[in-house]
Amino acid sequence: MENLTTKDFAHKIKNDKDAVIIDVRTPREWKEGIIPNARLINLLEPTVFQQEVSKLDTGKNYYIYCRSGNRSGQACQIMDSKGFKTYNLSGGIMQWDEKLSEPAY
Repeated sequence: MENLTTKDFAHKIKNDKDAVIIDVRTPREWKEGIIPNARLINLLEPTVFQQEVSKLDTGKNYYIYCRSGNRSGQACQIMDSKGFKTYNLSGGIMQWDEKLSEPAY
C-alpha cells in the first residue's frame, strides 16, 4: 500500500491505464458523491467485500478511498495480502478537492 495525497491520487488515476478506483464506503455515503469512475465495494460487508475482491484482476492498480482514509487503509492491507497493488487516499474523500460525480446507481 502506498498512501497518496489527494493531488498525487488524482494525478496517478489520470495517468495510469491500469487504474481501478474503489470506494469502500457504505451505499449511503456513496450516494453523497464519488470520485469519477469509482466502483463501490463496501468494506463494512466483509463477506461481500471478500467475494468482490476475489473477482478483481491482480494485474491492475487499485486506488482505494473512503470517507477519512481509515477503512480504505484496511482495504488496502487486505488486498495487498492477496497480491494486489494498492494506493490509499490519505484523509479520504473529505480531503478531495476535485469535482465529485453522481454515482451511476
